Amino acid sequence: MMAAASAEIAPEIPFRSRRSSLSVLTSLLRNPLEAIPPEAFSEKLVLSRVAEQDSLYICDPALIQEALLRNAGALGKGDTLRRVLAPALGQGLLTADGAHWRWQRRAVAAGFQHDSLTGFLPAMIAAAEATRDGWLGKAGPLDIGHEMMHTTFAIIVETMLSGSGDFDTVKVESAITDYLEPTNYMFAYSLFRAPEWLPYPGRRRAFASVAYLRETLGAMVAKRRASGEHRNDLIDMLLASADPESGRAMSDAEIVDNLLTFVTAGHETTALGLAWTFHLLTQNRAVEDAVLAEIEAVTGGGALQPEHVMALPLTKAVFQEAMRLYPPAPVVTRQVEEPFQLGGIALKQGMVLYVPIQAVHRHEQLWDQPDLFDPARFAPDAVRARHRYAYLPFGAGPRTCIGSAFATMEAVAILAVLLRAIRLEPLTQEPPEPTLKVTLRPKQPLLMTAAPRA
Repeated sequence: MMAAASAEIAPEIPFRSRRSSLSVLTSLLRNPLEAIPPEAFSEKLVLSRVAEQDSLYICDPALIQEALLRNAGALGKGDTLRRVLAPALGQGLLTADGAHWRWQRRAVAAGFQHDSLTGFLPAMIAAAEATRDGWLGKAGPLDIGHEMMHTTFAIIVETMLSGSGDFDTVKVESAITDYLEPTNYMFAYSLFRAPEWLPYPGRRRAFASVAYLRETLGAMVAKRRASGEHRNDLIDMLLASADPESGRAMSDAEIVDNLLTFVTAGHETTALGLAWTFHLLTQNRAVEDAVLAEIEAVTGGGALQPEHVMALPLTKAVFQEAMRLYPPAPVVTRQVEEPFQLGGIALKQGMVLYVPIQAVHRHEQLWDQPDLFDPARFAPDAVRARHRYAYLPFGAGPRTCIGSAFATMEAVAILAVLLRAIRLEPLTQEPPEPTLKVTLRPKQPLLMTAAPRA
C-alpha cells in the first residue's frame, strides 16, 4: 500500500484551531499528545493561539522541508525545549544552537559512519541473545518496554562507553524515567510562561535524578581524563574533540552534556520503537510469519551473524512502519529567530513552530488508511513515490538524529534474534494508549508472556 505523494501547497491562510487555552492546558497535564490540534491530522497548516502566543503546526511535507531545511538558520530550539531538556542535557548536541551545535555535531560524526556502525553489530547481537536467554528462563509476564530499555541500554554502554562498569545501569535507567515522568508539567509551564521555580508533582525527584546522572557520568569522564587511557569509544571521541575555529576543547561538563544525550536518547527511542513493534506484531501474525520466513531464509537456520542484519528488508520495514504509527519522538519544536516566509505566510520572530510527527505520520492526505499497520509502505517503490518529509521518525533537516542508522541497525538485530526464538502473547487485548513524555511511551506497561517457538 503506497502513500500518496504530497503536493506543494499554494499560499493560504492556515486553518485556525478553535481550542481554548484551558482545553490545551488540560490536555498538556493529562497527556501532551492530546494538545496536538485534531485538525493537524487533515489540514496542511494549523494556527493555534494559546496564552497570547501564536503557534503554527506544519503538516505538509513540502513546507516541513522548507522550514527545517531551507530556513534552518532562522530557527532555534526555543524556550520549551530549553526548559524541558536543558536541566538534564545542558548544551549538548540535542539542545545546543548555532555554532556550538555545529562543531559538536562534527566532533561525533566520525563515530556514526557506516564502517564504525557495522563494527557494533556483534555487541548488538550479543545483547539481544542475552535478552532472549533471560526471557526463556523467566516465568510470568514481561514488561516489554522495560525489557527493551534494558537491552538497548546494554548496547549503548557496550558500544559507546566500552562496557563501563563504573555505574549502576538499573539506577541510571530509573533516573531517566524519573526525570521524564513529570515533563507534561514542564511543557505546560513553558507554554503558559510560568516561572521556572514553580513546583509541580515529581519536580524534586526529577532534579535529584539529573544530579545523580550528571555526577555519575562526570566521575567517569574525570577518571578517563586523568588516566589517559584510550578505548576508542564515545568518551575518547569527546575528549579529543575541538572547535575547528577556536581550537577550544570540550570541558568535562560539555562532555557530560553529550554523554547524557546519547545515553538517554540513544537507548530510549530505539527501545520504544521496538516495544511498539512487538505490540503490532502480536496483532498481525501474518506479518510476523513473513518476517520469520525472511530471517530463516537469510540465516539458513543458523545463528544470526553481523552480515545477515543488512539483508533483512522486511524486518527493517516492520520496524519503520511501527515508528510511523508510534514515532518515538512525536513532535519537533522550533522557534523563529529571524522572520521568513513559509508557503507565502510571514512568520514573525518569536513564533513557535511545531512539526507534529504523530499527525504527519497519520495524515489523511498523505497516507492510504493511515491507521493501518502495513510494512509494504516501506518497499522501495513506495518510498520513492513518497515525499521525503512525509516520514520523520528521526527528525529532519540538518538536525536529523545522528544515530538514526545505529538505531535501525540495532532494532533489526534485536528483532531477528528475539522473534525467531520466542513467541510473545499480550496479556490484554485492550489497545495501548500512547502518551508523550518527551518520547512516546505506552501509558500502561505492555505486558506479555514469552514462550519458546516450536
